[in-house]
Amino acid sequence: MKKLTFIILVLISLTTFSQTKMRPIEELINENDSGWPFVTEWIKSAKNKVEILSVDKQKAKDALYKTQVTTRSPMGSIVFETGGILVDNGWIRILGSGGEKLKRSLPEWNLGKGFTEFGQPSSFLLVADDAIGGFFLLNGGGLGKDLGKIYYLAPDNLEFEPLNLSYSEFLNFCFNNNLDEFYKGYRWKTWKDDVAKLDCDRVFNFVPYLWTKEGKNIEKSSKKDVPIEEQYSLNLDFRKQLGIEK
Repeated sequence: MKKLTFIILVLISLTTFSQTKMRPIEELINENDSGWPFVTEWIKSAKNKVEILSVDKQKAKDALYKTQVTTRSPMGSIVFETGGILVDNGWIRILGSGGEKLKRSLPEWNLGKGFTEFGQPSSFLLVADDAIGGFFLLNGGGLGKDLGKIYYLAPDNLEFEPLNLSYSEFLNFCFNNNLDEFYKGYRWKTWKDDVAKLDCDRVFNFVPYLWTKEGKNIEKSSKKDVPIEEQYSLNLDFRKQLGIEK
């Protein structure tokens, strides 16, 4: 029943951007029925390394208001209770309200992408990303008929790949899934040390590009870190150039 409630809350969050009047912060904070205890339990039992980033309460309130998600949901609780969450030494970054280590908040990062102004309808939400320039998106209707499911904009083929996971299931994927298997072929020998040093608002850009035939051997590729905004725009530009997106 709790799982169903979480899914419903996420679906509600995706449609709230269509509302002309945004709900006040007091209606979004639910201290008696918060999703945070569930998230912390999942983290405690996680198989992968998970780091909860410290939160600035004022930034958290601002981010929650702009996201328009109640703290009863896992997403709302992560936005309100954390600056973000890092998995596997920062290989995956789950967006929260932002802070010193991960400056991007979930709503600010999505501004100009899924919507141009807070309060507008959102066809998707970028909820997480990884160190090799992959992006995880929550479908708000713009990616397929499976509303509320996670897609992966994969750097090795530039496709929006449906993962058939809800947001809560995605968290479990990050915390407990065999990430070495998911990223098979794209983790080089020194990736742990390299990613630990990487700014969480930057990603590795590879030459040859990962989506090319020559880029399939990542050990032979050269890499440099670039701003994540630059990589996201580059991925979308390449999709157009290659005819993937008309």
